[in-house]
Parts: sequence; C-alpha cells; structure tokens
Amino acid sequence: RRTINIHDLPNLVGEDLGTTDWHPVTQEIVQQFGEATGDTQWIHTDIERAKAESPFGGTVAHGYYSVSLLPMFLEQLLDVQGAVMGLNYGLNKVRFPAPVPVGKNCVRILRSRMWRKSTMATSISSPPSSKSRTTRNQRRPSKPFTEPTADFCIT
Repeated sequence: RRTINIHDLPNLVGEDLGTTDWHPVTQEIVQQFGEATGDTQWIHTDIERAKAESPFGGTVAHGYYSVSLLPMFLEQLLDVQGAVMGLNYGLNKVRFPAPVPVGKNCVRILRSRMWRKSTMATSISSPPSSKSRTTRNQRRPSKPFTEPTADFCIT
C-alpha cells in the first residue's frame, strides 16, 4: 500500500497505481447485490437457467457490482494522507467489455488518468466548514487531477 499526501495526487497522472489482491466473486454476494439493487435478472441469479440459456455458460456478476468494488480496491492500493473523506464524484465513461463469471476471482489493476479538478475534489482536502462547502455556482478550476481507472482480470 502506497502512502501519498492528497496534494501530491496530481503527480500520479498516467501512473499505474498497482494491482489489488484477488477478490472472489461468489453467487451469494451476486444474489445479495441483486436483492439490494432490485436487479434480479436471471443472468445473475438463476444458476440453472444461466447454464442452459446464457452465452456465458453460467451466472455473471452485475456490471455495477464490479464498479462498486472500486473503493475497496483503491483502499488496498493508496493511503491518502490529508483527506478528510472521499466522495464519489461520478463516472465519465464506464464500459463492461467482458462478463465477470460467478465462481471466478477478479483483480483490479488501477491506473490514473487526467481529468479536470473539480470543486468537490478540492473540498475533500480540508475539514468541512461553511466556507468550504461546494455549491452549484462555484467555478471548477482546470488544473489536472487524478481519476482512477480500472481493468478487470479474471482467472
């Protein structure tokens, strides 16, 4: 795990952040994720039907389940000093180029890419106060900041 000061995050632009530990994708967790999100489509939850009808030969994890692992994986790779909290600012581009079969392990290889620094990103570096709250009317500085991107590997 790499320790870095929040003000040094822009220096990570273009760098590989590392490879995480393997994470098992179990049917139980996929079922729980489906129940929590209301996405109980058979491709994720019905083992027998997925074996018979799915082009993947079995159930697969939800794409958003794989995205939801990002905070856990990022925590394995970086210890950001000086951050009071982390906020999910959003996603610009998400694609699911391959399914994540249930019963396999997955790992994230994180790379940082450049994006425009936002007021939300800058507000996490100091304790909240009435002066540091983000409002819709604030302008966004154009300094570079890092955005973690992820690749899934399956074994």
